[in-house]
Amino acid sequence: MAITLEEAPWLGWLLVKALMRFAFMVVNNLVAIPSYICYFWKLEVLKSRRQQGHALSKDSQGGSSLASSSFFWWLSTILGVPQLVVMEWGEDIKAVSKDEAVMLVNHQATGDVCTLMMCLQDKGLVVAQMMWLMDHIFKYTNFGIVSLVHGDFFIRQGRSYRDQQLLLLKKHLENNYRSRDRKWIVLFPEGGFLRKRRETSQAFAKKNNLPFLTNVTLPRSGATKIILNALVAQQKNGSPAGGDAKELDSKSKGLQWIIDTTIAYPKAEPIDIQTWILGYRKPTVTHVHYRIFPIKDVPLETDDLTTWLYQRFVEKEDLLSHFYETGAFPPSKGHKEAVSREMTLSNLWIFLIQSFAFLSGYMWYNIIQYFYHCLF
Repeated sequence: MAITLEEAPWLGWLLVKALMRFAFMVVNNLVAIPSYICYFWKLEVLKSRRQQGHALSKDSQGGSSLASSSFFWWLSTILGVPQLVVMEWGEDIKAVSKDEAVMLVNHQATGDVCTLMMCLQDKGLVVAQMMWLMDHIFKYTNFGIVSLVHGDFFIRQGRSYRDQQLLLLKKHLENNYRSRDRKWIVLFPEGGFLRKRRETSQAFAKKNNLPFLTNVTLPRSGATKIILNALVAQQKNGSPAGGDAKELDSKSKGLQWIIDTTIAYPKAEPIDIQTWILGYRKPTVTHVHYRIFPIKDVPLETDDLTTWLYQRFVEKEDLLSHFYETGAFPPSKGHKEAVSREMTLSNLWIFLIQSFAFLSGYMWYNIIQYFYHCLF
């Protein structure tokens, strides 16, 4: 396709902007990620010493001290705030932000993770206290090492890995959910991106007389069942789930909600990680719809849970079809019209966080340099 003289300046600026964004991303990651690891290491040392001190004094009333778990995980997420505009629809999940919940999300592209990180920034401590279940490919992205340190779980797709991965997930929940003060879990039940799974899902649906979907794919129930069995079934039996009894806050009510989350992009064109980094597409608004289900209304038996999940994704299909036709989600039951809420982050807040990241990098560089010269 030939480039006209009128298009040349615009394309030139697009290239320059992409290079500038890429350079900034590289520098930012070289500064923020090592700073994150250094902070994590130092705070883990402080936490260990605090726990040892409590063990000796038999005083576990730590309050809101500097080394509290809430402070750990709040600080551990502050260096990775994404930037975009999100319109939120449906129920207000701020109302359950202090409770334990599982988010079931449709999956279209790598940008879905960034979208969720953005729209959850103003939901109290949710971002700091959530555990992500992501495809193992995310392990090799720029935030992969941060997610590993943070205690997220990378699941490998494929029939040959399925049983092994579910066992690993169960063990991961037992070892990390309570001990790391987790309250929310983010799960993509489709098991992959829409464009990669749609044809296979439709063939499976046709063969088994299941709903034929185009905007989403039929979900897999394995990981959802493991999570519910680990965090609900044991809880009902009177013992804490996801960790040792010592780690369970006496005020915790356990897993209480399932948040059915639907992400929609204008013209059904999802944002991928390359677009986030290079910014070669025009700015767009991402839309997120929420529906909250009490955990008591969710079946735990395999067949019933699978049917329940299918129903949720049929609803997602209808929601997305309506959105692509009208540019808006339909109103909730009992309402005449749908109301959206714009979620943006303050430019001042973003500037302060970015400044904190670079100042942290400068501080840790000087500390490491000082000890290097002392030792060598």
